Amino acid sequence: MKTRLKELLDRRPKRRIADAARVPAAVLIPLYRDGGQCHVVFIKRTETVKDHKGQISFPGGSRERGDETLLDTALREACEEIGLRPADAEILGEMDDEVTTTSNYLVTPFVAAIPWPYRFVVNGNEVAEIIEVPIPALLAAGCRRPDTEVLDGRQVASCAYHYGGRVIWGATARILNKFLDMLDV
Repeated sequence: MKTRLKELLDRRPKRRIADAARVPAAVLIPLYRDGGQCHVVFIKRTETVKDHKGQISFPGGSRERGDETLLDTALREACEEIGLRPADAEILGEMDDEVTTTSNYLVTPFVAAIPWPYRFVVNGNEVAEIIEVPIPALLAAGCRRPDTEVLDGRQVASCAYHYGGRVIWGATARILNKFLDMLDV
């Protein structure tokens, strides 16, 4: 899995967005294998965080002064939010930049393989729960549904993923959609 994903990510062109008006941010897409299936790790944000209250997302956040790169941001945030040590994240590549519609972030996603089983340490101030979803479930009929978002004042077609009574939408769903499309399974 890791070798194939690394090759896919290395050879695909990255869509960069240059927008100085948006806040630079990064997320980590943690993946692990268990029971013969690849799983994606998401978090549900608490109702007390500044932005994206109660939303399902990848671990991540805005770039801070001490972050030399956006990869540093993604790794720092994953460590802060779910206790994923940077040394335990094998970076496989980078996805296209995405913008958020409910806030003003420009998000750069990084894909990482992590060991399994893993003992996550949840930061209860930021994360209400960790959600682990097998990729086949995300690809199942009815999981991905059409959605609409408002981006820069205009409606745009999007998608949302419905799994286990939860809805993954917005920039997270768009990033996830591109990742799953890249797999071409």
